[in-house]
Amino acid sequence: MKINDMPKLCSPFVRKEINGKYVVIPEIAEGYEWVFNDDNVWVEEKLHGTNVSIIIENSRISRIFNRTKEIDFWTSNKGDMAIIDGIRNAKSKGYCNFTDGQYFGELIGPKFFNKYHEEEHIWIPYEIMKDKNLYYKSWGKYPKDFETISNWFKELMPLYNISKGYKDGFVEGVVFKHPDGRMAKLRCDMFDWYKGEGHKGGKQKDE
Repeated sequence: MKINDMPKLCSPFVRKEINGKYVVIPEIAEGYEWVFNDDNVWVEEKLHGTNVSIIIENSRISRIFNRTKEIDFWTSNKGDMAIIDGIRNAKSKGYCNFTDGQYFGELIGPKFFNKYHEEEHIWIPYEIMKDKNLYYKSWGKYPKDFETISNWFKELMPLYNISKGYKDGFVEGVVFKHPDGRMAKLRCDMFDWYKGEGHKGGKQKDE
């Protein structure tokens, strides 16, 4: 089976360096008009962890990858074992019941930014985000111009934390998804009004 890395996700708005920050501007990036003009698009919370994928063969998990690095159970360091623990916890919750293929998701927990009150590591496959109501039902109910979306971002609810019983918490951003597989991302720290720590400890220009 061919092993793929997680496809690069880009902003649907053009980004430009302004006053030392790499921010979005009110201009739609070429090829991303679908984000704004297709009613089939939905928007999920973008979890902040590390990208992990699993390979399922013969209905069993056969291999684990952190981006393109394969995680070997027998030679893993402590960080890699956290990934293995996260996959095991996901499996115990029924998150790995897929047909044969490669599946991507976000590994979150104590060793990976720990923004979600997780006491143990857990892998969240992207395929279950919508089923778990981790998508924004308010998308599409307001105009899709830059100013409205910018203001909408300021009020984004921390859906994952809310699903765990917390009323507030961290929101990194969103992922726009189309049924045909197209995706785009938009983080809070891409806006010029954002005052917190940038992605990856302040690194703004991360494509």
